[in-house]
Amino acid sequence: MINLNLLYEAVLAGKHIQAMELTKEAIDEKISPKEIIDNYLIKAMEEIGRRFEAHKAFVPELLMAGRAMKSSLSLLQPLLKGEDAHSSIGTIVIGTVKGDLHDIGKNLVGSMFEGCGFQVVDLGVDVDAAKFIQAVKDHHATIVGLSALLTTTMPYMKTIIEAFKSEGLRDKVIIMVGGAPVNEHFAIEIGADGYSDSANSAVIKAKELMGAA
Repeated sequence: MINLNLLYEAVLAGKHIQAMELTKEAIDEKISPKEIIDNYLIKAMEEIGRRFEAHKAFVPELLMAGRAMKSSLSLLQPLLKGEDAHSSIGTIVIGTVKGDLHDIGKNLVGSMFEGCGFQVVDLGVDVDAAKFIQAVKDHHATIVGLSALLTTTMPYMKTIIEAFKSEGLRDKVIIMVGGAPVNEHFAIEIGADGYSDSANSAVIKAKELMGAA
């Protein structure tokens, strides 16, 4: 009988090969994919997030844990179709805004959201307003996450928010912003719903904004 706490520890330690092997064992033992995700993968990502906030873990550890979690998730997702698949909290569309090619922070945020039970649609870098809007329509997303690392690309966040207003979609999505030069004051100024300065606090803020905290 598999000890699933070992899977939790493997994800926490960023051991993606071990995480995959343990996930395969759990699948062979007919353990519910939903139980594995909710009770072990998500909890491991929440714990690494807490450690990061407390400065007991750093960006490499977060990225490694995210990679291990995704390795495990890649085996479980095909099996979810048979279960109550969308136990997902919601769908978030993320991307680095037009003119900006930085993606480490965005990738970190995507991993953390995915690890905490969200469906993540990652549009990549240099994303214009039209792509964000189309993705929200295509995936029925409830949250949009905009990332910028350059002060020159920050103003485009406001352009995206205005585009959502023009499309009549602004009140249908929560728009969150982040990135090194972005701050709470700027977020309020451009009309965003929320701001966070780390991947873990972004998830906490998103749940709060959704009323699911």
